[in-house]
Amino acid sequence: MTSPQPTTGPIRVALVDDQQLVRAGFRMVIDSQPDLAVVAEAGDGEEALRVLAGGPDLVDVVLMDVRMPRMDGLAATARLTQSAAPGAGGPRVIVLTTFDLDEYVLAAIRAGASGFLLKDAQPEEMLAAIRTVHAGDAVIAPSSTRRLLEHLVTVLPDEAQDDGRGAAARAALADLTDREREVLVLMARGRSNTEIGQDLFVAEATVKTHVGRILAKLGARDRVQAVVTAYETGLVQPGA
Repeated sequence: MTSPQPTTGPIRVALVDDQQLVRAGFRMVIDSQPDLAVVAEAGDGEEALRVLAGGPDLVDVVLMDVRMPRMDGLAATARLTQSAAPGAGGPRVIVLTTFDLDEYVLAAIRAGASGFLLKDAQPEEMLAAIRTVHAGDAVIAPSSTRRLLEHLVTVLPDEAQDDGRGAAARAALADLTDREREVLVLMARGRSNTEIGQDLFVAEATVKTHVGRILAKLGARDRVQAVVTAYETGLVQPGA
């Protein structure tokens, strides 16, 4: 007797923002899509943790504002993701902010976010980010990607040396095969699985296998975390 297969449905989204009008706008855009549905809302980080405490399977993706009363979005993101083991379930978090500042991007990634999006992004960009993050291909918003990567190249190695993260990251990197290192470098340059396959002349399914092994060996929650490791170790050099 075979086990019943889980039913598929729309991607379930939670909105966390202290401005009700902002949440209403996001809800209108998201609920207009047949494959997306807003299932929960909260006005600050503490309320979000209470709303999501019913279980990790209630929500697929959380859109999380940065600046909120009582508990900000970065603290709430860390609380949501800190107990999740690599590859485990639980909601993915996309951090939203009106402040186009690199330090927020870095802090959001450190806190475990799977994406970063400016509030003034186009609706299509927000919808694409939700779908992409839900699919497991965690990404930084396209409008922020290049700036973020360039900033990571110049900042993260020094920061890693200062707080000891570099040594741990280099130790994890040593477990990768030469091919996995190649794939990680291309991931850090913002290449998709399809593009990596074209660059290395391998099937996309093979790339996905390599990516899965990279995440497991690095103890990374998703691609974003793996890319951070690539920069922390200096595997990706400026202008390379």
